[in-house]
Amino acid sequence: MSQKSNRKYSKIIRNRQQRIERRLVKKQWEDQSEPMMKGGNIHYEISNKYQAIGCGGIGVFHQMVKKIGLVKEINTRLKLLKVHVPYHESDHVLNIAYNILAGGMRLEDIELRRNDEGFLNALGAQRIPDPTTAGDFTRRFNEEDIVTLMECVNPVRELRPLTVLADGGIKPPSAWKPVTPD
Repeated sequence: MSQKSNRKYSKIIRNRQQRIERRLVKKQWEDQSEPMMKGGNIHYEISNKYQAIGCGGIGVFHQMVKKIGLVKEINTRLKLLKVHVPYHESDHVLNIAYNILAGGMRLEDIELRRNDEGFLNALGAQRIPDPTTAGDFTRRFNEEDIVTLMECVNPVRELRPLTVLADGGIKPPSAWKPVTPD
C-alpha cells in the first residue's frame, strides 16, 4: 500500500473516531419525546462483487495465522486424522476458534458460518466442517493431544510482532517505516 493511500485511510479512520467521540460526549439530556433509535435514511443494495460480514477482520486474522506458521504447525504435529477428506486438523481447530471470534457461543453456531458466503470467501474456503463434524473432532482429543495443540500454539505466540494495516495488509517489522509526527 502506498504512503498516500495509508495517509488517506488514516484520515478516514481518524474522522470516524472523532465523529463517534462527538456523538458520545457526556451531556445533560432533557426528557426525550422520541426514542433515540429513530431509524435513518438507509438504502440497501445487493452486489455481486462486494459482500459484508459481521466479523470483517476474520480474513486478515486467517492471513496472520497462516503467516506466523500456526496452520503448518497444527497440521504437522497434531495427528488425529488418518486421511484428510476433505479437512485437515487445522481446519477443524480454526473452525472452532473462528466461530468464537465471529460471536458464536456453541458449536451449533458454526452452521451460521457455513451458510455465510462472505465468511467462507474471507477464509478462502469452499466449505468448513459442520457442527456435528466439529463435535466428532473434539471427541478425538485425549490429554496428550490437548498438550500437543497447546505446544503448537506456544512457539508461534513467541514470534516477532506483526502490524496489521487498516486495508488488511500485513507488514513484517522489517518493512516498517518510522512515522514522524506532523
